Amino acid sequence: MKRSYSVFAEDIPPYSDPKGARETYADLKQLSAIPGHIYTRSGLQILPGQRRFSKVPWLVPMLELLPPSSIGHLKEWGLSTVFVLAKNYNKLVHVWESVTAMAELWHPQTNSFVFPKFEATILLEELEIMFGLPRYQRGEELTISYTVEQINSWSILVYITTKKNDLYSMTSGMHVHLLPIAQWITSQCKRKTTNYIAIAKVAAICICGVILFPESDGAISFGNLSIIDSISEGMKIGQAVLGFLYAGLTSAALGGPFYGSVIALEVWMGMHIQFRTAEDLTTECKTMMNHPLTYVGGRLHMSTRAWCKMAQVKGIQAWRKCLRSLTVADFDMHPRFMHGRIIHLPQRTGLALRLLGNGALVSYNLDRCYLQCCAARTVVPLLSHFPPIQERKRGDEQDECDMRSAVVHWEGCAMSVIQAEVEEDDDVTKEYVEALKKIQPVARTD
Repeated sequence: MKRSYSVFAEDIPPYSDPKGARETYADLKQLSAIPGHIYTRSGLQILPGQRRFSKVPWLVPMLELLPPSSIGHLKEWGLSTVFVLAKNYNKLVHVWESVTAMAELWHPQTNSFVFPKFEATILLEELEIMFGLPRYQRGEELTISYTVEQINSWSILVYITTKKNDLYSMTSGMHVHLLPIAQWITSQCKRKTTNYIAIAKVAAICICGVILFPESDGAISFGNLSIIDSISEGMKIGQAVLGFLYAGLTSAALGGPFYGSVIALEVWMGMHIQFRTAEDLTTECKTMMNHPLTYVGGRLHMSTRAWCKMAQVKGIQAWRKCLRSLTVADFDMHPRFMHGRIIHLPQRTGLALRLLGNGALVSYNLDRCYLQCCAARTVVPLLSHFPPIQERKRGDEQDECDMRSAVVHWEGCAMSVIQAEVEEDDDVTKEYVEALKKIQPVARTD
């Protein structure tokens, strides 16, 4: 696919059709009225105990064998933070009660968390900074990682082996298994080969598969394999990572499996909800010891000498009560690492942004999250006419047209600088809060 687009190309209409848009706008549902939503299924255990988030015994031993030259390539490609998280992955403890309670507030139509007086979501810029990934800048649409063609996984794995039997053992269905790939790295390192770039590329598949794209047990999809492979070419993968996490949250919210970077979600929760910097403290925060922030906090201006607001919150019921009563004051809208950062917003209604990935186009409705975007709350936005998650059919003519449309909207997006304070009108805010109640879940007693 040629990646050359004119801004707001005339042949790409912003709406599918006005009538369809109006009908979609009118269908914004109350969260607890969405069929199958886990908010109404308190006994459903969907997150704890899934093997895809269990310890990975082969990961750290393999990483410890990597030659310095290969590690240097990983750093050059913007994977330093991902590498650090991978080396410490077996030390991390996921608090599934908090993740579950957050998923219960995820609205599948808006791709946002619905709190009593505001909506919030994980911003693209936040994710890029948290993981140290190369950041998207307007005008760099050619470097957004995605493909419109069918993916041949064997052509990507050719720098590992050309033997069909080996390739068959590494793939099944539409997934690639990480263990045999890690075993190839181990054998190369023990033999002290000098194929440093190939080793780095394969190591990137392993660490990104575990940290950024956990999906099936010990495997990643062909689509995400292609995304990871493009990193060495200077492509930006933040949109694919965030879109995959949004889709995983939607799956979990509707009673399906959770997939995507739970580490990203936990770091985001840590910065906005759980922890506050406290430079005068002389002891380290015990709650943070096994939290991902221990390993990425430096770049986010957060040390282990922090105050944990949620230290006494234990168990799913306590997390539900805490998050369902969260106030604006309890949520750090503008963490220090975001001060002065530029964020990208839709240019206007009808030009909604969508996150580009190889698996789906995912609606990116950050303009619903006024306070995060340094804007005063005014009205509860209507739904975009685009579907929240549009599964892609690579190699299809309509898919190529949809991708071109999404790229054009990023070309013409607006930009805003994050400020520390937002001034609001009390009367307007009250109207917003009353309107927000229409999509908030009905309170329950469990």
